[in-house]
Amino acid sequence: MKRGIGHHQIGDSFDGFVLIKESVKGTASNGKPFLTLMLRDATGEIEAKLWDVTPEDEGHFIQEQIIRITGEINQFRGKAQMRINSIRPAQTTDGVQVSDFIETAPVSRDELMEKLTEAIFEMKSPALQRIVRAIIKKYQEPLLIYPAAAKNHHEYASGLAHHIVSMLKIARELSELYPQVNKDLLYAGIIVHDIGKLKELSGVVSTSYTLEGKLLGHIPIMVEEIGNTAKELKIDGEEVLILQHMVLSHHGKAEWGSPTPPLVREAELLHLIDLIDAKMNMLNRALEKVKPGEFTERLFAMDNRSFYKPTFEA
Repeated sequence: MKRGIGHHQIGDSFDGFVLIKESVKGTASNGKPFLTLMLRDATGEIEAKLWDVTPEDEGHFIQEQIIRITGEINQFRGKAQMRINSIRPAQTTDGVQVSDFIETAPVSRDELMEKLTEAIFEMKSPALQRIVRAIIKKYQEPLLIYPAAAKNHHEYASGLAHHIVSMLKIARELSELYPQVNKDLLYAGIIVHDIGKLKELSGVVSTSYTLEGKLLGHIPIMVEEIGNTAKELKIDGEEVLILQHMVLSHHGKAEWGSPTPPLVREAELLHLIDLIDAKMNMLNRALEKVKPGEFTERLFAMDNRSFYKPTFEA
C-alpha cells in the first residue's frame, strides 16, 4: 500500500478504499448537516468533510465502515484535508476487510513477546519478577494487540508492546552508562507503566476511551492492579510501593497527569525514557511522510511545532 494516505502530498488525487475511524455530525452556517470524517488506512489518516448529508448518508458513513472514495488532497489550517468527489460504502465483492486498513508495529508480535520475556528473565529481584510475570501473563493477549495511545504516539496495532520493548532497549543502554541504576526496578516500571491502557482504551480499530478510562485513567488503574497482584502473590515490602510510585509518577508532572512527581532515581529515568520513545516515534513517523527540504505538518503533542527534514545525508 505504498500509495496509501500517508504517502499522498498536497495537490494529489486520491482514489481508493479507506476505513472511517471517526464520524462526527455538524451543522453548517447554512443550516445543513455535514459529517467530519477521519479516514485511515495502514499508512496514515486524513480528515474529510462530507457536505449536505442526507439521513441515509448518516446511516452509511459511520465509524468502522470501509468506503471507496475519490478526491483531492488540499491544505486547511496547516493540515492535509481531503476534498471528496465521490464516496460509497464498500461491498463484499470489493474484497476488502478492516484489518487491511490498520497500521501495525514494524516488529512481529512473537519478537515483541520474546523481548519482554528476555527482560523479565534478567530481573534478579524475585518480588519484582513475580509481580511483572503475573501481570504479563494475565494481559498477554491484549498487550500484543493494543495501541499505546488513541493518538500521537504508537497509535497502531501492537503499539503498546512496541513502545515497551523500545523503552527496554533504551534502558539497557542507559543502565550500562549509569551502573548505579537499579535495573530490575527500571525494567519492571517500564513493562507495567502503561498496561492500565488495556482497560483505558477500547481497542485497535477506532481507539477511544472506555468509561473506566475516562473516569479513572490508566495510571490509577495500574497502581491498583500492582497492589492486587502483590496481595494475591503474598508479596509486600518496599518493592511493591516503589513500583506503584514508578507508575504513579511516570508522566512527570501533575499537569501531565501524574498525581506525584518522580521521587526515586529510577522513576525519573522511566519518565525520561518514556518521553524520548514517544517523541521519537511521533517525529520519525511524521518525517517519513515528507521529502527532504520540507516541513512536517504541525504536531499537536510536540507543542504544535512543524519539523524540518534536512536535505543532506547523515
